Amino acid sequence: QMTGAEALTAACLKPITLKAKEGLALVNGTQLMTALGVLTLIEAKKLVDVAEASAAMAIEAMKGSHAPFDLRVADLRPHPGHRESSIILKALLADSAIAQSHADCHKVQDAYSMRCIPQVHGAVRDAIKQVENVLSVEINAVTDNPLVFPDGSVVSQGNFHGEPVAMALDMLTIALSELASISERRIDKLMNPVFSELPAFLVPDGHEGLNSGMMILHYTTASLVSENKILSHPAVVDSVPTSNDKEDHVSMGATAARKAAKVLTHTRWVIASELMASFQGLSFHPDLQPGIGVQAVYQELSKHISKMSADRSLHPDIQKIDHLITTGNIHTWIQPFIDAS
Repeated sequence: QMTGAEALTAACLKPITLKAKEGLALVNGTQLMTALGVLTLIEAKKLVDVAEASAAMAIEAMKGSHAPFDLRVADLRPHPGHRESSIILKALLADSAIAQSHADCHKVQDAYSMRCIPQVHGAVRDAIKQVENVLSVEINAVTDNPLVFPDGSVVSQGNFHGEPVAMALDMLTIALSELASISERRIDKLMNPVFSELPAFLVPDGHEGLNSGMMILHYTTASLVSENKILSHPAVVDSVPTSNDKEDHVSMGATAARKAAKVLTHTRWVIASELMASFQGLSFHPDLQPGIGVQAVYQELSKHISKMSADRSLHPDIQKIDHLITTGNIHTWIQPFIDAS
């Protein structure tokens, strides 16, 4: 964080010289909430793609079924995001030797957090698209008051009210919270040998009892998901009258924008944790090749992190993965599979 003066100096910029009414126009409308919202939206669009990769890795680590991602399923419930999610998952899971190895296994169907990935991730995608539509209108809108028209008329009106943006950003917060929620459920399944058929807490064979494995990692994600649920309470439903009750209904849009940004960060950490846990889970199948997209992500991750052979702090690993997400590296790794799909 830095002051505005420091930021301008670092960018070799000088403070703007405002003309008549420009100062009011900058602070009187929805500029702050919209700007914060756009920054969060940009990152959310990339994060949902990364979430497809983390989910696909978890599916492979737990030898989950690919059948729920059949496009015929999506066609019978044609929400656009559902189909998009299924297509990306199928591309990431293509040519999986792991899937072939358990084609005739005893399992009837997977848990919802595995089976319903396209339905949940797809709903997140559709929500993000709706938020993008709202913010695209808003960044090209005039939200000053009063408005002065070319014919000289001056109209006092309510374009400054942030309701459209606030509602959209509350929806974005809820969508991101759900993305983290289902990811945490898959992390839990990875830790549980009843579901994953992997060692408890992903502790390597021979190290049980003396090591807690990735149990603490799950504690962290559970805490983040729980905080997200609190932050997902809509800001827009609140309003406090001010200015002698003249300004008697407001959107709380800036609060919605700040909450969305915070939930984005929490969700990114949860997705990073799922990538870490799935990376560990895949290490128990050294002789089986996962789907081509999953394999690509696994190989690239192995250049930055290593599997857990004994208890250690996982904070550095999660930081590295988080950095790989924020810098766009992981998205770059999966982009060819998204494009091919």
